[in-house]
Amino acid sequence: MRRNFFPLLLALALLAGCQGPEAPAPRDSSSVTVVMPPTSEPEAGFDPAFGWGAGEHVHEPLIQSTLTVTNPDLTIGYDLVASMEASEDGLTWTVTLRDDAAFTDGEPLTAADAAFTYNTVKSTSSVNDFTMLDYAEAVDETTVVFHMTRPFSIWPYTMAITGILPEHAYDPAVYGSSPVGSGRYILKQWDRGQQVILEANPDYYGEPPRMERVVILFMEEDAAFLAVQAGQADLAYTSAAYSDQSVDGYSLLSVKTVDNRGINLPAWNNDVTADPLVRHAINLGVDRQAIIDHVLNGYGTPAYSVCDGLPWWYSATAEASDDPEQARALLDQAGWLPGPDGVREKNGVRAALTVHYAAGDSVRQGIAAELANQLRELGIETDIRGVGWDTAYDDALSNPLVWGWGAHTPMELYNIYHTAPGSDSALYSPYANQSADELMDAALACPGLEESYALWQEAQAEIAQDAPWVWLVNVDHLYWVREGLAVAEQKLHPHGHGWSIVNNIDQWSWT
Repeated sequence: MRRNFFPLLLALALLAGCQGPEAPAPRDSSSVTVVMPPTSEPEAGFDPAFGWGAGEHVHEPLIQSTLTVTNPDLTIGYDLVASMEASEDGLTWTVTLRDDAAFTDGEPLTAADAAFTYNTVKSTSSVNDFTMLDYAEAVDETTVVFHMTRPFSIWPYTMAITGILPEHAYDPAVYGSSPVGSGRYILKQWDRGQQVILEANPDYYGEPPRMERVVILFMEEDAAFLAVQAGQADLAYTSAAYSDQSVDGYSLLSVKTVDNRGINLPAWNNDVTADPLVRHAINLGVDRQAIIDHVLNGYGTPAYSVCDGLPWWYSATAEASDDPEQARALLDQAGWLPGPDGVREKNGVRAALTVHYAAGDSVRQGIAAELANQLRELGIETDIRGVGWDTAYDDALSNPLVWGWGAHTPMELYNIYHTAPGSDSALYSPYANQSADELMDAALACPGLEESYALWQEAQAEIAQDAPWVWLVNVDHLYWVREGLAVAEQKLHPHGHGWSIVNNIDQWSWT
């Protein structure tokens, strides 16, 4: 992985020059400096065809407009869309665009640009799945029709993260570093490995951004903290490891997320977790708050699914949990009885697990260690092992692995639990449930997005009877914020501590 030490050296220099504990005032009331991790810098540039706006750091792409947006409650709202309608069979989506949007080169944004964008990302994107789209067609200046390969009721969530490209000014060789868009901001400068500078688009069709200039620095966590101490950042990401610190002139902002951590429990290929009662006992016996307190310094919420708090969440998944005594009783009932050393056994099989985690990820390591301690208290011998991602996916076919998930779309459920095409199992862990598959397929085939939510919830209820995964915590995203900076209300952040914080940076202000 590329490492650039310039931001750390810069932060050290800034700190050395800082005169006294009081952080300096911002330069002006329409400018803000934000620090993000180096992993947030898009390697392929600011081109939606190559993943900008998608992937782990799902966000509104700022430079480009999108057809839809997600509302604060994660339902769907409109950006470029004036109206949209799906056909009764779900195989076409007819979208009418507003007629007052233009690109920053003065050319109007039309349905032809929208069709060009989606046909391009379908053939190019390796980050998002566009297999549900057959092709997009502009039928007039403001109407685009999406022809689908299969019904896909949650298509509006894909439209919320796909920035619209200008057909007349698109060259894949240069667009990523010199994007022409129609969004709230213009990319004025990009110093790779160091910073991005955005300036407000003076011809934006929506409300003018309050923050006219946005500087985004890319720094490792330690350098980001030094920049805060030196007063050279207005907002900077941080982690729970720094949460017990204090910095004059700054406060700690904690943002709730659906950035969850959990473990898969292989329904086969593992003699212990193949027993559904063992899986239920583990789900029941975990003290999630203890993990939050001991590993996250209190900055997190208990997780009971991969989509807590989202419109399609089946909230009853939280009801049977955090009860170690009942978990022990369930293991006894299932015939897993303590042996001479306290470790449970059944039919000669010892209740022993190895929980894997991504080597180098201190949070996942801490979660694995805390979970192992709790499982030992239940009579399940548990070791932990750090592994690289080159072997982690194969390891998860027979061992629990600490995963991180969380997205603003029900497809997260589908990808984790649905039987993979051409397989007898889900993609990431051995598990299959035909009834749940049928419910998720029915949800995708719904004629309306809102109608699909109840079917996603029914699928989760079906899956909950099997407990193939145990969800542990949603990790709060933490930021140092300079006094006087009013950060607009945040939606639940998805997985990835990156661009989500600036989705509404146009609405921030200085008080």
